[in-house]
Amino acid sequence: MSALKDVISLKFKTTQSDGILLHREGQNGDHITLELTKGKLSLLMNLGGTKTHPSNAQTNITLGSLLDDQHWHSVLIEHFNNQVNFTVDKHTHHFHAKGEFNYLDFDYELSFGGMPMPGKSGTLSHRNFHGCFENIYYNGVNIIDLARRHKSQIYFVGNMSFSCLEPQVVPITFLSSSSYLALPGITGQEEVFIIFQFRTWNKEGLLLASKPHQASGGFLLYLSNGKVKIRLH
Repeated sequence: MSALKDVISLKFKTTQSDGILLHREGQNGDHITLELTKGKLSLLMNLGGTKTHPSNAQTNITLGSLLDDQHWHSVLIEHFNNQVNFTVDKHTHHFHAKGEFNYLDFDYELSFGGMPMPGKSGTLSHRNFHGCFENIYYNGVNIIDLARRHKSQIYFVGNMSFSCLEPQVVPITFLSSSSYLALPGITGQEEVFIIFQFRTWNKEGLLLASKPHQASGGFLLYLSNGKVKIRLH
C-alpha cells in the first residue's frame, strides 16, 4: 500500500545541463519524473487513469535556473492526495496534480539518476544524470545508506561510487569592466583553436577579441542582448 503522504528529498550537483534525476512509472499511466533541462529543474507528474487524452493529464512545473553550476541544490517533493509541493532551493510551487487517482503507487520501481527503459511519460529527454547525489530520502528512508549496505531492495546499473570527486577547474573572474586577460600572438600561425565556458548575468560584453596580424583578419566574440555573436574584421 502507498503511504497517505509521499515525501522525496535529495541534493544534487552537476555540470551537465540535462539529465533525469528521478523516475517512476506505474501500470495505470501514473508517473513522476524529475529532470534537468537546460539547467532548469522540471517535475512532470500524472496521476493516471485518463484513457482518451493522457497528455492532458500531465502537469509540468519548472523551477530554478543555472542549476548545472557544480554547486549543491536541494529538492523537496511533498505529495498528499492530489496536492503537491515542489521545492527547489527554498522556492516552492504548490499545484494540483492531474489524473483520475489521488495518489502515486510507489509499490512500483523508483529509480534515481536515469530511467530503466524509455517510458511513456513524455520526458523532455532520456539522458541519464551525470553528477553527484546526497541525502536521498523517501518517506524518511535513507536510500543512499541502503545502497551503501547493499540491501536487497536496491540494485545498481552502470558505474557508481560513494564519493563525489571535484572537477579540476581553475576559474577566473573579471571584477570590473576594465579587466581582461591577454595572450601574445604567435607569428606565422594561421589557425587558432579556443574553448572556454563562461557564466554571467550581463547581457552585453566582449568575450574574446583577436588583433589582425599584418594582412590577416581578426574577429570579435561578444554578447549582445544576451546572445553570443561573432564579427570578422
